[in-house]
Amino acid sequence: MPSPRWFEPGGGGVRSRLALPLKAVVALALPALLAGCGASRDQKPAAGAAGVPVAAVIALSGNGSAYGQDQRTGLSLALEALNASAAVNGQGGTAGGTAASSAAGAAPGIGGGINGRPLTLQLEDGASDEPSAIAAFNLVIERGALAIIGPTLSQQAFAADPVAQRRGVPVLAPSNTATGIPQIGSFISRVSAQSSVIAPLSLDRALKLQPGIKRVAVFFAQDDAYSTAETAIFQKALAERGLPPVTVQRTQLADSDFQNQITATLRLNPDLVVLSLQAVDGGNLIRQLRELGYRGTIVVGNGMNTPNIYPICQRHCDGILIAQAYSPELDTPANRAFVAAFRRAQGGAAIPPQLTAQAFTALQVVGEALRRVDRQRPLASTPLAEARRALNAAILSGTYATPLGEIRFSSDGEVIQTNFHVSRVRMDPGGRSGRFELLP
Repeated sequence: MPSPRWFEPGGGGVRSRLALPLKAVVALALPALLAGCGASRDQKPAAGAAGVPVAAVIALSGNGSAYGQDQRTGLSLALEALNASAAVNGQGGTAGGTAASSAAGAAPGIGGGINGRPLTLQLEDGASDEPSAIAAFNLVIERGALAIIGPTLSQQAFAADPVAQRRGVPVLAPSNTATGIPQIGSFISRVSAQSSVIAPLSLDRALKLQPGIKRVAVFFAQDDAYSTAETAIFQKALAERGLPPVTVQRTQLADSDFQNQITATLRLNPDLVVLSLQAVDGGNLIRQLRELGYRGTIVVGNGMNTPNIYPICQRHCDGILIAQAYSPELDTPANRAFVAAFRRAQGGAAIPPQLTAQAFTALQVVGEALRRVDRQRPLASTPLAEARRALNAAILSGTYATPLGEIRFSSDGEVIQTNFHVSRVRMDPGGRSGRFELLP
């Protein structure tokens, strides 16, 4: 088996020992290879001298890597914050020294590891496809992860989450917004609010800013679970507002040339275009829309909720509207500390994106829930399978002060959150960087 990637507690980065990418054949063969040893592994203690193990499976390669890099930053910040002042391998001192101590401010009160024992995070590249996510889930489950954060894409979640559900391993999704994710099973939950809650907010803001909108065109990637789920929500909301689309254009995630669809759309003179696409294909479509002469309003969905779109659509990103589940301007102790930690790590006045905040929140939730479990039944003497069940119950029963605001969960794992925002992209004069400007 290839060795995993590990975030070292407080170490400020990743030590990579993964020599080869996960292959589709591994995803198919691994369950059979592991079936014989899984049961015995589940009876071993949940935590050991090295720490309390959890895992993250995120897209570090493929077309979802634009999201995965944002998530990697959030996980690193959360791990340092959680482990600040924790003992290392049962000895005194801090995990990571100064770096961890400075990161402790990322969320007041979350430091100290898991009651003094460091949290360890195994990071696996789930790539951007289903077989890689399945293979990564199997690997981290067999290696004893108490919980999995991920995968990055909803399409992957529908394929990989059932693997964890069958093994009784809690999964906390940091970025899966498609309808039906928590309903995959009782061990599946998410900190990413579903599209049905968020998407209509941006439409309402577009109509407020431009009351004369009459003709709406819709684009979505028909081979992506997130896009197909979100566009259905957008189209339903448009119909409820008396604006059924004049055209619905279907694309593919791998598309880079949209001239035919755009030309057909522009003949219909839309004054609003609504996109449910991911960062790369969405950024390219926006750039081509503007280059071919469209000057109207553009509303985009959660797939474009990352600063990584700026180098793609460049100056043409300016003015697009997006609803968000996170704002760096949220004035709470947890968010102020998170923003400060992000800026220390990135340098200057950097602004944390939503996916970084959600990844931070996911690991924070798992860490806080693990502490509660460990106080009730020490993880060092609790069988892994039993600890996983207890952790799942603890995740769902808690209330958490996070960068997203206060959150909790419904009984089926849906995040309950009250702070939502609508932003407009404002590009810098050079057209290579910008920011999400919070609209009042």
